[in-house]
Amino acid sequence: MLKSLWAMLVLAFVTAPAWAVEVASLYTAQVPLDQEADDARDRAYEAALIEVLLRVSGSELSADAERVELLFPNPASYVVRFRPGPDDTLWVSFDGKAIEDVLRRSGQTVWGGDRPLTVIWLAVDWGQGEREIISADDPQRRVDAARSIDRNRLLRQRILDSAERRGLPIVFPLLDTVDLQNVSFSDIWGGFDEALLAASQRYEANSILVGRIRPGSGQRNRWSYYFGGEERSWNGEPEVVLNRVGDLLADEFAISGNAALERIDLIIAGIDSIEAFAAVQKLLSATNLIENFIIAEVEGDRIRYRVEALGGAERLGRALRFNGLIEQNGFDGDRPGRDPLDRTLEFFYSP
Repeated sequence: MLKSLWAMLVLAFVTAPAWAVEVASLYTAQVPLDQEADDARDRAYEAALIEVLLRVSGSELSADAERVELLFPNPASYVVRFRPGPDDTLWVSFDGKAIEDVLRRSGQTVWGGDRPLTVIWLAVDWGQGEREIISADDPQRRVDAARSIDRNRLLRQRILDSAERRGLPIVFPLLDTVDLQNVSFSDIWGGFDEALLAASQRYEANSILVGRIRPGSGQRNRWSYYFGGEERSWNGEPEVVLNRVGDLLADEFAISGNAALERIDLIIAGIDSIEAFAAVQKLLSATNLIENFIIAEVEGDRIRYRVEALGGAERLGRALRFNGLIEQNGFDGDRPGRDPLDRTLEFFYSP
């Protein structure tokens, strides 16, 4: 058993399938650069830092200029790389670890890079009988439909830019044969969201945003958002709605710097191969709530880990569910939550 476990440990970091959607560019921003200003670069650093704080700590801190200046009096000291971008912009990359340390010490919230994927079903009524669903790529159309392709692309890009600004991983449907067999424009526009929820399973998305837009009509855009077994209804422009999604998910997943570090027993079954072991090790290493973990016991296909995690067992359990593990006890949608004093989690690994 010890030899087998040692072999697993050697290979654990060689290869493993990705489970969580990880946003790798949280601490990088591209901002306008005023070439005529005396302190152009310093101003760009300040603007880039605000963009980064919006992603990793939420809108409350990023909108508080005095608080940001108090926490980060010299943004340039956190810059690790920068380079000119197109159209008078500056690309800036910060030291994420150093920024996180400041946020945690000051009791601010920190939202790591492992974030739930949102699939967006967006129906657009352009008027005069022209209706479409925004897809992951431009549909095949006739040459005389170039105007429709352009406005489709512009609307999609607006949403992609807003999602990037908040650090939200999103995906539009492929609208291939599989999607078109299960979802129609009428399903989205008419609010038959059960079909959309079923069709979203193929994208392995943890949150689903449904939009109905009629540009230039004066009619309010209608949005439905599904996450964590709850439905929310909103109105507004895509940028406003993406900000609401970002705030909601940040409230759910961000960890306060004041959160206590708790020791938890984590049992994971279904680890029946080197590949499975490697995947689980990588998953635990990538979960931002986990500060440390060790293997305490191996029995058959079950490994008991001793984990030190921020936010306690309930928060860790929620993070692991969204990272693809199947929970064997505790909260499961319709059942009451676990005993708050229980420090044991049981999960099953299923690739």
